[in-house]
Amino acid sequence: MRKILLLAFFLTNAYSVVAQSAPYWQQEVDYKMEVFMDVKHFQYKGTQELVYTNNSLDTLKKVYYHLYNNAFQPGSEMAIRAENIKDADARMVKKTKVDGVEVKENRIENLKPNEIGYLKISNFKQDGVAARTKTIGTILEVVLAKPILPNSKTTFTLNFDGQVPVQIRRSGRNNAEGVALS
Repeated sequence: MRKILLLAFFLTNAYSVVAQSAPYWQQEVDYKMEVFMDVKHFQYKGTQELVYTNNSLDTLKKVYYHLYNNAFQPGSEMAIRAENIKDADARMVKKTKVDGVEVKENRIENLKPNEIGYLKISNFKQDGVAARTKTIGTILEVVLAKPILPNSKTTFTLNFDGQVPVQIRRSGRNNAEGVALS
C-alpha cells in the first residue's frame, strides 16, 4: 500500500510539472491610425499601419479583423437572429399587436442606407505585398502573403471606410440621451 501511495504521489507531481511547462505568451500589436471623421454624415475613413509580433509557438497563415458595425445592416446575422429568437433584445425588436396578433418589428431590418453601420477594408498589404481578404459578415479573414513565423514581426497596412449606425444596442449615433456619437 505504501508503494502505491508513493507511486501515485510521484506521478501526480510529475504530471503537474509537465502541465506547467508550456510557456505563457501574448501576441503584441502596435497600431498607428489616421482617421478622418465626417460628423455631419457619421462617416469616417482612414489608414492603419499595424506591426504584429507573433509571440506564439505557431506559424500564422491567416489573421482576422472584427468589423462590428457590419452587424447593423438589413440581412446581417444579427438582424436574422433578432428576428428568429424567442427572447429578442427589446432594443432590437419591438413587439406590437396588429388586429390582436403579436408582430415583431426588427429595428435593424428597417434601417435606411444612411442609418446602417459598415466597415469596409481595402488595399490590405503585408510588408508591402497585397494579401488576400474575404469579408464574411462581421469578420475580415486575411490570408497572409507570407506566413508569420514564431517570434517574428510583420507590418500590415490598409485603408478603411465606415459609417456609424443609429444606436440600437451599446454604441452608435444619436442615442436617447442626445449623445451624437457613443
